Amino acid sequence: MELTSRQLQIIDIVKKNAPITGEQIAEALRLSRPTIRADLSLLVMLDYIDAKPKVGYFPGGKSSRGLGSGYLLQETKVKDIQSVPIIIRETTTVHDAVVTLFLQDVGTLIICDEDGKLAGVASRKDFLKVTLGNPGAATIPVSMVMTRQPKLITVEPDDTVLDAAHKMIFHEVDSLPVVVPCEGEEAIGKLEVVGRLTKTSIVKLLLDTEAKG
Repeated sequence: MELTSRQLQIIDIVKKNAPITGEQIAEALRLSRPTIRADLSLLVMLDYIDAKPKVGYFPGGKSSRGLGSGYLLQETKVKDIQSVPIIIRETTTVHDAVVTLFLQDVGTLIICDEDGKLAGVASRKDFLKVTLGNPGAATIPVSMVMTRQPKLITVEPDDTVLDAAHKMIFHEVDSLPVVVPCEGEEAIGKLEVVGRLTKTSIVKLLLDTEAKG
């Protein structure tokens, strides 16, 4: 049975705040208690949550694995599974960038400006396009090859992995820079790179959870 978004929210609230009353759950959802009564009854019946008289609601017998991968991706934050970013400068040549790509065994490089702020990204496909039939491509600066704003797709550490996965699928990319906005008036609009999220990391999350279950 597929749970609704509200029911998944209820499970998450109970998991993080148990024991919690129905009134408190309703307040967290900004709804009335009668509005969620049917949801609570169904979740108790399906053993996603447990109810104890005069105490409140607790997580039920089913783990997050029982909720399905959608729930797992929804409750996991990008910062929980992000990896160390592989960063090069805008002035790096295409030759050196390709060497870095293979030495680090990654599909995409993150490119920063001289101040260390996000400037763009470049993938194996980008390098392939510029080098085929172009003997002089090796000395071209990577800034001529990279994808830059407004086409740059990023995520933040507190975004859900589910939202990040949707971005990857929609934009047909294999990894995303994890960024935070820079502080200070002079840095308005600039982003600091704090990590990277890959499709491999997401698959590993799902497989690890399956193995534990």
